[in-house]
Amino acid sequence: MKRRHLIAAAVAAPLLSLSGLQAQAQVIDLNDAINKAGRQRMLSQRMGKAWLALLHGIEQTSAQQVLDKSMALFDRQLTELKAFAPNAAIKLTYGQLEAAWSDYKSALVGTAPDKRNALALLQQDAKVLALAHQGTVQYEAAYGKPLGKLVNIAGRQRMLSQRMAKFYLAARLPVDAGTASLEIGKARTEFVNAMEILRNAPEATARIKDELQLAEGQWVFFDIALQKLQDGQGSSKSLTEVFVSSENLLSVMDRVTGMYAAVKT
Repeated sequence: MKRRHLIAAAVAAPLLSLSGLQAQAQVIDLNDAINKAGRQRMLSQRMGKAWLALLHGIEQTSAQQVLDKSMALFDRQLTELKAFAPNAAIKLTYGQLEAAWSDYKSALVGTAPDKRNALALLQQDAKVLALAHQGTVQYEAAYGKPLGKLVNIAGRQRMLSQRMAKFYLAARLPVDAGTASLEIGKARTEFVNAMEILRNAPEATARIKDELQLAEGQWVFFDIALQKLQDGQGSSKSLTEVFVSSENLLSVMDRVTGMYAAVKT
């Protein structure tokens, strides 16, 4: 009963305004760097999701806020991560990411969302995602401890939540619907497997396990909404359900990532 109340309360909460995505004013250590680098991956997909939501005409006020605040946070963290880079290889990655981000940002805000530009936008967010992931892996390697991998895995769950929602919205346009369905299926499998790793990790504290339990509940709602694409039950309401539930799942997984980043070993 308590668990159901927790889940219901989270679903009833307003959409994540990015106040839940707590970001320090600067990178404080390598674990924080892995967290922020991983958050850049998520933001690349979240911005695409918000742009597609605007194109669909759903949750327009919330979608615009998500897009604007995600862009501002991506800019700020990119500057921090580039400045903190402990070696030349990481500096190079963030220089490349800066260039890819410039192109993506122009596509996001240069013109009003248009279905004719959707495929190109997805291709640009893929470039940003690849480089953001590269930077995350490099920061994890620089840290060189098992905890860094857990921070990376937890952080990647945030990205997967947004990636699945983004591809759902793309498939419903439709834009490259076959690829979108395949990507949703792949991300779903990766998400479920990673939750198992996070639950069973020796570093998982009682608080982390409580948050993971809440995330499991959020995942149920999100997955039900995603399944409507496969079942052919898609409607305007299901678009909204995917958008909202992906935000709720993101909020919980961002807290989990921050908790793993704060673990002292």
